[in-house]
Amino acid sequence: MNGYSDRINHALAFAAKHHDQQVRKGTRLPYVTHAANVALILTRYGCDESTVTAGILHDVVEDCVRDGWTPAMLESRIAEKFGDDVLAAVLTITKRRIDDDGNEMDRDERNADYLARLAIADDRARWVCAADKVHHGNSTLADLHRTGDPGSVWIRFTGGRATIVAWYRAVYDRMSDAGFAAPIMTEFLTTVEQLEGAP
Repeated sequence: MNGYSDRINHALAFAAKHHDQQVRKGTRLPYVTHAANVALILTRYGCDESTVTAGILHDVVEDCVRDGWTPAMLESRIAEKFGDDVLAAVLTITKRRIDDDGNEMDRDERNADYLARLAIADDRARWVCAADKVHHGNSTLADLHRTGDPGSVWIRFTGGRATIVAWYRAVYDRMSDAGFAAPIMTEFLTTVEQLEGAP
């Protein structure tokens, strides 16, 4: 696709509205720049409009429950404006805080739940997940190259370097084991290996 449509333009506006005031960890960059970069990565690989739209919106439900919005309201609005296919991809890669029985999950449980859903996800959700990790990972690597103090970068992440690097490897391995062999997986693996070798 050519990377532009009314639907994608509306998704960018929707993401900008809901990520307003949010910045990327350890930076002053508006968080919506991440959503835009995920869209660029997906467009570079020739993904369809629904996948690119899901890429733009992938963090909205997880990160934007505020200002009177509930998860259910955000989900309904995304489905109404952008379609059930986009909502399904967004929800697949949204870390849930509550399990199917209504119990609150701790971080390890949320991660395990995410990986379990990723194993049975459709390709659209996996494309978005991979693009998300490629952008986050390469942004972290760029920050590491710019600093003389790697610890100042890793401290942004709960659990520090070991935890975040292990998480990227776990996500890559889960998608690879599930048979997802899209071209972006080569770039994702390179990102994981560079993070593993980073100071």
